Amino acid sequence: MLTWIGYACGLCAAFAVCYTVAATVLLPRFFARPRAAPTQYPAVTVLKPLHGHEYALLENLEGFCAQDYPAPVQFLFGVHDRNDPALKTVEALRALHPQADIAVVIDSRLYGPNRKISNTVNMLPHARHDVLVFADSDVGVSAHYLRDVVGELQRPGVGLVTCAYRGQPDPGFWPRLSANATNYQFLPGVVVGLALGLAKPCFGQTIAMRRDTLEAIGGYLPFAHHLAEDHAIGEAVRATGQTVAIPPVAVTHACAETTFGQLVSHELRWSRTIRAVDPAGHLGSALTHPLPFALVALALAGGAAWSWALVAAALVVRLALKLQADRTLRQPCRDLWLLPLWDILSFAIFAASFGSTRVIWRGVSFEVDGKGLLYPVQDK
Repeated sequence: MLTWIGYACGLCAAFAVCYTVAATVLLPRFFARPRAAPTQYPAVTVLKPLHGHEYALLENLEGFCAQDYPAPVQFLFGVHDRNDPALKTVEALRALHPQADIAVVIDSRLYGPNRKISNTVNMLPHARHDVLVFADSDVGVSAHYLRDVVGELQRPGVGLVTCAYRGQPDPGFWPRLSANATNYQFLPGVVVGLALGLAKPCFGQTIAMRRDTLEAIGGYLPFAHHLAEDHAIGEAVRATGQTVAIPPVAVTHACAETTFGQLVSHELRWSRTIRAVDPAGHLGSALTHPLPFALVALALAGGAAWSWALVAAALVVRLALKLQADRTLRQPCRDLWLLPLWDILSFAIFAASFGSTRVIWRGVSFEVDGKGLLYPVQDK
C-alpha cells in the first residue's frame, strides 16, 4: 500500500512540475500584454480604509498622491476610532502633499463582522466622483496606476477592474517568508488560472468601478458579513453581465507578519477562505506543490532513482519560476534558500486547511460557511 501511495505521490509531483513549467512561461506573457490607455480622464475618488500603524503606510499612501493623472482625484481615508494611530500618518501625508484633496471620515458604526466593509460603507457618502477606486491600506502603486486602472475600466463591457499583486516585505525574516508565498505561489497560480479559464478573481488590493455599477450590486453593505468580500463583490459584478478586468500591472502588498504564529494564522485563514468559496479549486491546488509530493514519493519509494529525479526536477523548476518571477516583477533575486522551506510549510498549511472551518481575524475567531460568510464563535 505504501509503495502505491509513493507512486501516486510521484504522479502528483510530475504533474506539479509540469504546472510549474507552465507558470514560468505564462507569467511574463501575462505582464507583457498591452495596457489600455484612457480615452478620457474622469475625476476619481480613491477610498482607503485604515486601521492602526503599518511600517510602510506613509510610503504607500504617498504613491497614491503622486499619480500622473490629469484630472481631479479625491482621497478618502476612513477609521473607526479617532485615536487610531493611522491618523497621524494621514496628517504627515497632508504636510508632504498640501495640494492633495484629502478628507478623513471617522465613524464607529459597524454593519457586520467585516470591519473593513463597515469602514468603507461609512466613507461612501462622502465620495464626490463617479469613478471609485477602493484600495487596501497596505497597497503600493506606481505613478501610472490610475491611468492603467481607468483605461481598463473604459474597455467595452468592463464593470470592475482589479489588480494582481506582489509581496513587498517589511524588515525581518517572517515578512520575507510571507513574500515568498505571494510572489512564487499565489501570483503564478492566478496567472495560470486566468490562462486556463479556471480562475475568476477579484482582489481587495484594487477594486475600481463606476458608481452606477456599485449601485447595481447594492453598494458595499451586502458584503459586511463576508470574509472574502473582494471575491463576493467580483461575483456580484459578473452577475450583472459585466466583466472583471485585470490589467498587466502588479501593485505591491505589504507582508507584515512579524512572528511564525502570525504568518501561519494569516495563510491558514486565506487557505480556509478559498476552501469555503471554491472547494474544488482549493483541492486541485494541491497539484501546484511539486517539492512536497516529490519528497513523500522519495520516502515511500525507498530512495528509488526515479524519486530522486523528481526531487531534483521539483527544485529546478521552482528555482526557475522564482528567477522568472523576480525578473518579470523587476525585483531583486534573493533568499533562494527560503523557497524550499516555504514550499514545505505551505503544503502543511494546505493540509491543515481541511481540519476546520474556523479562522482567526484580528484576534477574533469566526466560522466560515460555504458562502464565505462569517459567524463569530466564542472560544472556550
